[in-house]
Amino acid sequence: MANNFGATSTTDEVLSGVRLDGKRVLVTGVSAGLGVETARSLAAHGAHVVGAARDLAKAEQATAEVRRDATANGGAFELVELDLASLKSVRTAADALLGAAQPFDLVIANAGVMATPFGHTADGFETQFGTNHLGHFVFVNRIAPLMRSGARLVNLSSSGHRFSNVDLEDPNFEHTPYAPFVSYGRSKTANILFVVAFDQRHRGRGVRATAVHPGGILTELARYMEPGQIEQMVEQLNKENAAEGKGPFQFKTVPQGSATSVWAGVVASADEVGARYCENCHVSEIVADDAPLGMMNEGVRAYALDPKTAEALWKKSEEMVGETF
Repeated sequence: MANNFGATSTTDEVLSGVRLDGKRVLVTGVSAGLGVETARSLAAHGAHVVGAARDLAKAEQATAEVRRDATANGGAFELVELDLASLKSVRTAADALLGAAQPFDLVIANAGVMATPFGHTADGFETQFGTNHLGHFVFVNRIAPLMRSGARLVNLSSSGHRFSNVDLEDPNFEHTPYAPFVSYGRSKTANILFVVAFDQRHRGRGVRATAVHPGGILTELARYMEPGQIEQMVEQLNKENAAEGKGPFQFKTVPQGSATSVWAGVVASADEVGARYCENCHVSEIVADDAPLGMMNEGVRAYALDPKTAEALWKKSEEMVGETF
């Protein structure tokens, strides 16, 4: 499916002329950044958006504009509490949604953490793998019965998946020296592998899944990074770009960063994006495992789309959370 969208497209450009009246959407991580803009853009086009956040007071403040745009444009917005670093919270939130029995047309698993210090979730999982992958793994699988035929799952991954494949022998860094971006890479690869396995299980009933990389955006996601670390990364990236004859790296705005999520969720065809990895409002090509890590370099590593690894991760995840899906 051809489109005229790209790296600089915004949510409103992607959704121009699109009405989402009667559609129900769930977006996790609506207390800041991409989650807020994603929710706003969908509600502003008529969708009923359910926003999930760990800190409801913070989310309430952050989503004031979401409510205004929803009211002005025939949409709706509500909040639910969800702490992905606690499976008790995850299961409570999922059970409440199941009890309400209101179906969804789109689930956007947007919430996440990046490059955190070594630590553990409430259930003893390494923080990034536990929050970014296992929390969503349980939450999405539990609410999957609410996803009606034609629904989609959009899982936010990252070009950071290039830092590392998953390590199913040592997911909690019990035997491996901890490195914040290796951990982040593992969790972002897991986000892609999850959609591969989820899509395989649900496509027969018309439910598809895709992973997206939003691009480089300055949001709260970088709050755990050392002072000056981002500047150093951009400086190194620009040196590489200059050597390749490319221009300097440009951060995306939040509306540009959220565009691929809504493009993959409601604009692109399901067969185009199903079980794929998307960035800059298009489906990415597979690149070699030794391709550059830089944020401007497009493409997805083959290991992140491998069906056998996806199935192995699914089984390992079920073992870790003590629940079969």
